[in-house]
Amino acid sequence: MSTVIKSILSEGKEGEKLVIKGWVRTKRGSKNVSFIALNDGSCLGNLQVVAAVEHFSEEDLKDVTTGACIEVSGALAASQGSGQAVELIAEELKVLGKADPDSFPMQPKKHSMEFLREHAHLRFRTNTMAAVFRIRHNLSFAIHKFFNDRGFYNLHTPIITGSDAEGAGEMFRVTTLPADNPPKTEEGAVNYAEDFFGKETNLTVSGQLEAELGALALGKVYTFGPTFRAENSNTTRHLAEFWMIEPEVAFNDLKDNMDLAEDFLKYCVQYCLDNCQEDLEFLDKRFVDLEKQKPANERSEKGLIERLQEIVSNSFERITYTEAINVLQNSKPYKKKKFKYPVEWGTDLQSEHERYLVEKHFGKPVIITDYPASFKAFYMRLNEDGQTVAAMDILFSGIGEIVGGSQREERLDVLEQKMKEFDIPAEEMYWYLDTRRFGTCVHSGFGLGFERLVQFVTGMGNIRDVIPFPRTPKNAEF
Repeated sequence: MSTVIKSILSEGKEGEKLVIKGWVRTKRGSKNVSFIALNDGSCLGNLQVVAAVEHFSEEDLKDVTTGACIEVSGALAASQGSGQAVELIAEELKVLGKADPDSFPMQPKKHSMEFLREHAHLRFRTNTMAAVFRIRHNLSFAIHKFFNDRGFYNLHTPIITGSDAEGAGEMFRVTTLPADNPPKTEEGAVNYAEDFFGKETNLTVSGQLEAELGALALGKVYTFGPTFRAENSNTTRHLAEFWMIEPEVAFNDLKDNMDLAEDFLKYCVQYCLDNCQEDLEFLDKRFVDLEKQKPANERSEKGLIERLQEIVSNSFERITYTEAINVLQNSKPYKKKKFKYPVEWGTDLQSEHERYLVEKHFGKPVIITDYPASFKAFYMRLNEDGQTVAAMDILFSGIGEIVGGSQREERLDVLEQKMKEFDIPAEEMYWYLDTRRFGTCVHSGFGLGFERLVQFVTGMGNIRDVIPFPRTPKNAEF
């Protein structure tokens, strides 16, 4: 069995006999000895392998090139160089998989993010991407641990669905009907009765509605699965396929919902601070270097780790939508006409507004509540004023909205009226309305786009760099 490099670097003892396997990052040396930097993906650090000419000829080492996969047997020794406590003195070496240095794209030099996206199948072998995806794993584990430790049940909701939870209509169609000549009804429309499911179906945009069904029997549930949006959005914050975390809790009102979301985000960030120190320190240096290249007015005043520490040490500011509009209308950017989008009651807040509130005005995360009903989803509970809903969004610096949620409308008559206003057929949503007919109660939930959380924790500027194989308009490689 080979030994993991992470454990060698932290616990390896001089004289210990080991077998290691990994991928060559670099090879350098003289006529007497070669120094091979080996990495197996378990950590950021490489283990230095020393291959002396008395054991290995030039011919033996000719295929030990950047990207090659090798197996090395030997003994640990105190390192003569700086940067590592121990190194492996090679006694046997096998090349398990060659990598032609003339064609292997991931050479030991700086690559642009665009280049790495074009080579997404190999970008895991870079320090930056490896750090991002180790942190992504830790965040995923933290999410499951947070909910499990608090008595939630994980619910697997459908990926193929006949409902549009958001009412936006931007969904990917799922069908087995032939594209060139689908069966038609007498009226000339596509006859979905002959489709696989006997009706029109799509990839889900949210597991929320089904999660509500679970919460109104099991009490506390959460989903963590892929969701799909057919939005033609080529931005640094949007993906066509992404992962969503959606807890739903019976008997929780809007305040309970905000408390849960704040505790959840703080827990996940703290988990990474506690368990991803090496990777975060590497990404923090990268973050600071990139910020220096930006115009002075666009630079973050804080480093990545400092930004994360502030999440866990500060209470989130809580304001209403109306209060947020007032703050924005009294701001310097508004008075100097620096905002690109209008700021007036009844319009949705844009990213520039959200970031001003978080980064400039309050200097910490902000939860905005009680949005106008006119641009929020049908399932959000109507407030007593008849104009706003019991919704809440959480805003983070650099990201804008990271969580969206609400107290759900539990009153059957109000929900039916809102569905009429949104032109949602009640007969198709009988199953959702049944939960209001039979044992309804106050309940709440929220949705968190997992990639946006990973983006915030890693400091990556583009959401396409925190998911292994991004799905975006005109791009479905791999």
